[in-house]
Amino acid sequence: MTAPHAAAPRHLLPVLVLAQLLGVSPWFAVNAVMADLQRTQGFSPGAVGTLSAGVQIGFIAGTLVFALTALADRFPARRVFVLSALAGVLAAALVWRLVPEPPPRPPAVLRLSALASLWTERRVRASVLGYFGHMWELYTVWVLLPLILATRLVAPAAVSGWAFVALGAGALGCVLGGLIAHRRGAVGSAHVAVAQLAISGACCLAAPWMLQAPLPLFLCWLVLWGITVAGDSPQFSALTASNAPRANVGSVLTLTNSLGFAISALSIELFVRLAQQLPLAQLLPWLALGPALGLLAMRPLLKAA
Repeated sequence: MTAPHAAAPRHLLPVLVLAQLLGVSPWFAVNAVMADLQRTQGFSPGAVGTLSAGVQIGFIAGTLVFALTALADRFPARRVFVLSALAGVLAAALVWRLVPEPPPRPPAVLRLSALASLWTERRVRASVLGYFGHMWELYTVWVLLPLILATRLVAPAAVSGWAFVALGAGALGCVLGGLIAHRRGAVGSAHVAVAQLAISGACCLAAPWMLQAPLPLFLCWLVLWGITVAGDSPQFSALTASNAPRANVGSVLTLTNSLGFAISALSIELFVRLAQQLPLAQLLPWLALGPALGLLAMRPLLKAA
C-alpha cells in the first residue's frame, strides 16, 4: 500500500502556468521580427512560414530525443524543465525556486512497447490522433492570423492589437475548458476537447463568409476561433496522460508532441506557401481537415473506460 502524497502547495499551479508562458514565449519571435527582416534583409512574405516551421522542427528534434531516451521518465521533471529553459534563456528561476521536487520513484526503463501504445492502445490512439488533427490547425492559424486581419484592417497597430486579442483568447478557452472538464468527471476532458475541436473546425469552414462579414462579426469570429483552436490543447494532454502506460507517461507525451509538431511544421509551410497563390477564402476551409479527422478518431473517448 503506497503512502498518500502530501497536498500540493497552492502556489504550484500558478507558478507552472507562468513558467510555461515564459518558457515558450520565444516561440513567437519570428512573427515579432518578421516585418524588420522583410524590410532590412529582403525576406519574402512566405519566409514567415519557413522560419516558423524551423522553430517547429527544433521542437520536433528535442522532443524526439527526449522520447527515445526516456528523459522525461528517468529524471525529475523539475530538473528537465530547468535545464531546457536554461538552454532557451527563460523561466528556470521560477521552477527551481518555487516548484518542489516530486516524490522519488524507481528509475524508468525505456520500453518500445510503451511508445507503441500510441498506435496499439485504443484510447491512447484516439487522443493522440485527435491531437494530431488539432495540430494541423493550431499553429497555422496563429501564423496566418496577421494575414487574415490585414484583409480588413489597414493600420499595423490594429493588426497587432487584434492578433494579440485573438491569440490571448486561447487562455480563456483553456481555463473554461479545464473548469468544465473538472466538473464533468471521467469523460469531461474528451467532451470539452471534442466540442472545442468541432467549433474551431466550423470556424475554418466559415472563413469564406466571415472574411466578407461586417467588421464586428469578422472580429468576433477570430476571437471565437482563437478561444477554441487553443482551448482543447490541455485536454488532449490530459487524455493522453491518463491513458498512457503509467511508467512511461512522460515519454509517450513527449513522442506525441514531437509527431504533432511535425504535422504543424508541414501545415505551416504548406498553407503559408499556398497563401501566396490562393485567396484565403479558398484556402482556410482546408484547415478543417485536421479537426474533422480528429473528431472521427476521438469517438472511443466519449464513453467512460
